[in-house]
Amino acid sequence: MSKNIKLVHPRDQITEVIDRIYKRGMTTTSGGNISIIDDNGDIWVTPSAIDKGSLRASDIICVKKDGTIIGKHKPSSEFPFHKAIYEARPDIKSVIHAHPPALVSFSIVRQIPNTNVISQAKHICGPIGYAKYRLPGSEDLGAVIAEEFDKGYKAIIMENHGTVLGGSDLTDAYERFEALEFCARTILYGTQIGIPNYLTDEQIDAFESQAKGVLPEMASVEYTPDELEKRLEICNIVKRSCQQGLMISSYGTVSMRLEGGDFLITPTDINRWDIDLDDIVQVKNGHREAGKTPSRAAWMHQEIYNKNPDVNSIIMTQSPYLMAFGVTGEYLNVRTIPESWIFLQDIDLAEYGSHFRESNNAEIVENCSTALIIKNDSVIITGDKLLQTFDYLEVAEFSAKSIVLGNSLGEMVPINDDQVEDLRKKFLS
Repeated sequence: MSKNIKLVHPRDQITEVIDRIYKRGMTTTSGGNISIIDDNGDIWVTPSAIDKGSLRASDIICVKKDGTIIGKHKPSSEFPFHKAIYEARPDIKSVIHAHPPALVSFSIVRQIPNTNVISQAKHICGPIGYAKYRLPGSEDLGAVIAEEFDKGYKAIIMENHGTVLGGSDLTDAYERFEALEFCARTILYGTQIGIPNYLTDEQIDAFESQAKGVLPEMASVEYTPDELEKRLEICNIVKRSCQQGLMISSYGTVSMRLEGGDFLITPTDINRWDIDLDDIVQVKNGHREAGKTPSRAAWMHQEIYNKNPDVNSIIMTQSPYLMAFGVTGEYLNVRTIPESWIFLQDIDLAEYGSHFRESNNAEIVENCSTALIIKNDSVIITGDKLLQTFDYLEVAEFSAKSIVLGNSLGEMVPINDDQVEDLRKKFLS
């Protein structure tokens, strides 16, 4: 989707985002609906009872301000609450409603996920409202949801139903939706292996304040063919990570070394699904490409490259099963299958705050391992080629998933020390 969302027709915005939601398994063929209200007060909305897996722009319905319906289908049966939200909150320009499994889990036990489980989620999601059960598609449901939005919420758990979120545009609403579902999944997976720990507001505020600060701009920039290839590679890996649920819209940093301590890195405050070659930021001699803001973790990537000559690519992200270990502090033993241990060896846990700029970052920077989990924040994967580094991330996430799912069957029996030594001699010596 174009980063200037005003240049993308509401029909195309809606079909692209519903496609992401469906392919990520966060709604069903018949479930969920999206709407956008335009500057004329007309509401563009997904149709009723049309396959979400093959929705086209021509399927999107326009409900005019005067109530006239334009389109070949009926508007979503949940249109009344979309309309009620827009009437209650003129600042809301887009609404997403869906039944993603993790958030439905919270809705059926009548709880609200605590977004302080991950450092940046509180600011993306904001406080979460709670709407009591009402008949789907009814005016009553619209009234209770609008009442919650009227309190200032932009994200709401719908009792025994799902979730509804609003945003200043569809990109904003989707980032909130994805971040909230990610928090819910991380909490759920974490409870299967331990007890999730939550950050205090003070810890989150400390992270936000220390993460500011921008490198000085470079006077001029050159784009070599090799550098352009690396930009494309970064963009492809970011999109692949989003598609596979290894990265979310609002969080994820990828970088590649150029020469010495120079590198390319993803920007800050740009939706990860939409990153393009021109967004990637060149960092040379401690200076950033003019007019662009690199990831707030750029300083950490620079330190890793400076002190680890064998590292040529870095992925810093949040994936739900790895972060289940990150939020519980449980040890992730990757001695599950030979491949996992050969690629990753042991994955350590770093304390929250050790990734702050003013902290002693030796554990992250100097003792740089292939994979490291920072509690309640992220996982850092390092490697030579970027595709190899991405493979390590996939292997780590698969290993974490196997352990989380296997925990309900019984205690994990890892590969023993003798078997590990055999692997070391054959593959690592």
